Order: sequence, then C-alpha cells, then structure tokens
Amino acid sequence: MAGTALLVAAAAGWYTVGQDASRSVATAADGPAPEGVSKPDQPAPPAPAAVQAATDRQSAPSAAGRSETRPDGSLAAIPGLGAAFTAKIPAATTQVVVAAGQGKDTDKNTVTLWTRTPEGRWLAGETWQGHNGKNGWTTDHNEGDLRSPIGVFDLTDAGGRNDNPGSKLPYDKDPSFVVSGTGFFGDQLAGSFDYVVAINYNRVAGSSPLDMRRPMGTKKGGGIWLHVDHDGPTHGCVSIPEDKMAQLIRTLDPAAHPVIVMGDAASLAA
Repeated sequence: MAGTALLVAAAAGWYTVGQDASRSVATAADGPAPEGVSKPDQPAPPAPAAVQAATDRQSAPSAAGRSETRPDGSLAAIPGLGAAFTAKIPAATTQVVVAAGQGKDTDKNTVTLWTRTPEGRWLAGETWQGHNGKNGWTTDHNEGDLRSPIGVFDLTDAGGRNDNPGSKLPYDKDPSFVVSGTGFFGDQLAGSFDYVVAINYNRVAGSSPLDMRRPMGTKKGGGIWLHVDHDGPTHGCVSIPEDKMAQLIRTLDPAAHPVIVMGDAASLAA
C-alpha cells in the first residue's frame, strides 16, 4: 500500500496514516489493524527491576491529598498520590504529569505538571481540564475497552502534524498525524493529533508515536497518547487543550526523566 493513506482507528477517533518505508505504519490506537496491515505480536520484555525509592523521598500524602507546604510554596509530596504510586516514581524523575480522573467510570480529568526541586520538594504548575477514555479507567487495559490504563509511564517521544513547538524530546513532524470525523458525542476530531506525546504503555520507547510495535501483544492495546482535546472522551488517551499541549511539549525535558501518573483520583490516592 506504499504511497496510499490508510484509515486507522486512533485513541481519539479515526485518523489517516501514510506508509513510510523507513518505519512501521502506525496501527489503530486501541483498535484493529486496517485491512491488509498486520500488527506484530511480540513477546513482552522482561519487567524492569523495581526502582529503589530515593533516600530522601518524602512520606506520601494522605488520601485526602494533603501535603506539607513549605515557605517557597513547594510540597513534601504530590497531593493525591498514595504510597503505592509515590513509590513508583523513579528516583531520577523531576517532572511528573498527574492526570487524575473524576471517577473510575468517567471521562473527565485534571492534568497538572509537577516539578521536583533539588531539595526534593514538589512545585505544581498549571492545572488543565482534560478527557480520558469514554468508559473511564482500568488496571487491566485491553484493546477496545474504551478505558485509559492506570499506572506510571515514561514520556520519551513527541510528534504531531504541526511544526515542532520547541520540544526537548525527540519530535516527529509527520502529515500522518491526521484525524477527521466526529467523536462519541458529535465532537469534531480534526486537529486532535496536531501535537502528541506518546505515553509509554505497550510501546517501544525512543520511537515515533506512530510506531505500531506492541511489546505486550495487540490484545493489550496501544497508541495511548497525550494529545489535543476535542471536547469529548477518547478511546484511551489523555487530552488537554491545544495551547497546553504545545506548552507541555516545550517543557518536558529528557534530562528530567518525565513520567505520567494517571488514573482515577480514588485509585491514585490508595
């Protein structure tokens, strides 16, 4: 099919992906492969060794999300994250995107970028309103369940149809980041992939967000991104307004080992 466009399902809807001889064609995010295109089912890689908590890690906040406030406005821990999720943040990470859903079965969330100071305190950036999977959240994400995966995932690669807004992450500008049509509730999908950051759930880090490889196999879904909000739920991605996506891409720094902590608020606080 070289030279022709393939219509594939994406986490926010349907989008057109062009074939590129230099890399694999992106498959549907959480959707079936287009006719005539196979999706590799590679064995899952060995689970990474557990990252030891930093010796200066602060105690986790209470379930209510309270944390000690310092004179400079920083916090001893990220509010809303319980001990389990706090422990999963790598010691080297100094940028954490927290996407906290309103409920386990709801599609709206708030997104905040937190930065850790050299002293180990956390400073909050702006909080943005966004969307997630239509059916909410899950700890056992499977292709087509219309839920966003709960967990802590690295953020290593960005891209989009628009020009690079000043990304420190590798940025793949490609016309294949195209979506059209309407979402679940008639929301217009055009422009949703103008800016994206790949969430490293069931994908190969260090590759374009369009890379179709799924290390855990196709059954576990994939193509989970941060992308431009279209005023409606997604198939599994997290979306925020376009100007905030550009701002986030400019801010994320590989040297900060950025991660996203995502899930419904009750699960994150446990």
